[in-house]
Amino acid sequence: MDMKRIILDFTENTEEFKELVQEAFNRDILNFLTSSTTHDEFKDIERIKTISKQKDLNPDYLLFENKEQMNRFLDNPTETQDIAYYKELTTKDDESEIKQLSNITKIDLLIVRADDWKIIPFENLIAEMHKKDTELIAEVESVEEAELMLKTLEIGVDGILFRPTNANQIIELKKLVGTSFTIELTEAEIKEIQKIPESDRVCVDTTSLLRPGEGMLVGSTAMGFALVHAEVFETQFVASRPFRVNAGDVSAYILVPHEDTETKELYKTKYLSELKGGEKVIAVNTEGKARIVSVGRVKIETRPMLRFEMIAEKDGQFVPINCICQNAETIRLVDSKRDAVSVVNLEVGDKILVHLGPGATHFGTAIEENIIEK
Repeated sequence: MDMKRIILDFTENTEEFKELVQEAFNRDILNFLTSSTTHDEFKDIERIKTISKQKDLNPDYLLFENKEQMNRFLDNPTETQDIAYYKELTTKDDESEIKQLSNITKIDLLIVRADDWKIIPFENLIAEMHKKDTELIAEVESVEEAELMLKTLEIGVDGILFRPTNANQIIELKKLVGTSFTIELTEAEIKEIQKIPESDRVCVDTTSLLRPGEGMLVGSTAMGFALVHAEVFETQFVASRPFRVNAGDVSAYILVPHEDTETKELYKTKYLSELKGGEKVIAVNTEGKARIVSVGRVKIETRPMLRFEMIAEKDGQFVPINCICQNAETIRLVDSKRDAVSVVNLEVGDKILVHLGPGATHFGTAIEENIIEK
């Protein structure tokens, strides 16, 4: 399942209830665990999915905690309601029972809570259930635990159940399931290549294994950014470093996730010289599909470089783009055929993939101001 399901526990009508519900609607979170005191707030609202133990509320999913009661419901041919099942996992027998329950195709959601052992049991359940139609939902107690469950075994659980206490938690949860997006790429033609005898070069080493076709968007100005390919290729002289992008010189901009959850902007820029371990950057593939990865460390060393001056076209106007890359065979940009090409083999007239940026930036954020960068 591509889209992770966030279920918010709204069974209690607290002082913050209405504020939390409104924030959930603002973030397009539409799955709620309800009770008799809260269910009416969600009646007759399109796209909302409610889950409740109380059949008389007519929820979208009827929640069971007792297997015998659920089986009686399933054996009744007149009952057509979608169902969910809640199970606490404390022993290996509980894990086995959950696996068996996942074979019952009429169970739509399996909600599992594990208080002591968490990671190993959920790894086992994910491995067992990831190709089944029944969704595995982990009940979590914090946003940090939600992130762990959503990324366990890389596949993650199908969703999480969480009881929020403030609006920021809902914002952070939504960010967890919205970490992949698309950045538009276009072509730019190389107009000039200049050799720079020595510069301070920045390698960005991530905590993820980057894939063939992936890299980072780097540019000398905010007008545009070249797709610098990750070092995923083996050569006879150098081993691959699939976690690394040899990004550019210290003055270059790199695209990083926008921290402001209220903005519609997908990214902001940061100087490579400012980047450090523990921060986030954006990895982009040749189709423009992007994901957020973490920086493990940043290496700055003095190396010979190449400066590429390029021209792209947008709405009938020419856009100048510059990037500076280390002068070495292992550093690659991506050509118009979406092939990674070593910078030492690029020539004037070649076309490479770029992203056209916002132009002027202030502390990395796009602004409408007359700033000249060249």
